[in-house]
Amino acid sequence: MVTATFRFYEELNDFLAPDQRGRDLSCPCARAATVKHMIEALGVPHTEVELILVNGESSGFDRMLSDGDRVSVYPKFECLDVSTLLRVRAHPLRIMHFVADAHLGGLAHLLRMMGFDTLYDNHFEDSEIERIAAQEGRIVLTRDRELLKRRGITHGCYVRAIKSTPQVREIFSRLDLARSARPFSLCLDCNAPLQHVAREAVTGRVPPAVLERHERFVTCEQCRRVFWEGSHWRCMRTLVDELVGAG
Repeated sequence: MVTATFRFYEELNDFLAPDQRGRDLSCPCARAATVKHMIEALGVPHTEVELILVNGESSGFDRMLSDGDRVSVYPKFECLDVSTLLRVRAHPLRIMHFVADAHLGGLAHLLRMMGFDTLYDNHFEDSEIERIAAQEGRIVLTRDRELLKRRGITHGCYVRAIKSTPQVREIFSRLDLARSARPFSLCLDCNAPLQHVAREAVTGRVPPAVLERHERFVTCEQCRRVFWEGSHWRCMRTLVDELVGAG
């Protein structure tokens, strides 16, 4: 029987049982168990892990465990430079685009508002999300840790907040999205690019009072909706300024 000792750091402890947090865990391991297998058996999705040290040496997920191994598991580093160490993913995603699970519709809309291509359908099955993420290089957003343990998902975020506004703040902070935001460039419903359109071109498509009061309009070529800078836009602008200013 192989026995290894695991220690999880910082927010990775959130995934552990209360009596396992912040301490060494001596764990019997299955024959030929890998580091990834044991990390996920303890409840931590592999997408949340940035760095693994086995007996003080940088390691990948596929390392086979030996008796007496000591495994230290770290989340994303904010300040410490680990560029010379072995990251557990082959490459980062340079373009941030997402697929959100069925419970994160509000977050999906807010990310679209900020200009981030975000696929969402409340009928997506886990297998479909896994397929989309793998084929299109999307980051999976979910509150289901089991979804993040799927083999085909290499980049994902477990969303801790419950409501959509704290969720988008969390994702912006965690992924440092402020500098990449392009607010009001995507349709909130279709995820398609918005196009500026002449005022006269929306006659009959918006209420007459709106046409009188506003000069600037954008439209979605997919759903044909027209958007303007009304009271709802001003409410969204407040959140946009907060999130972009955070960067």
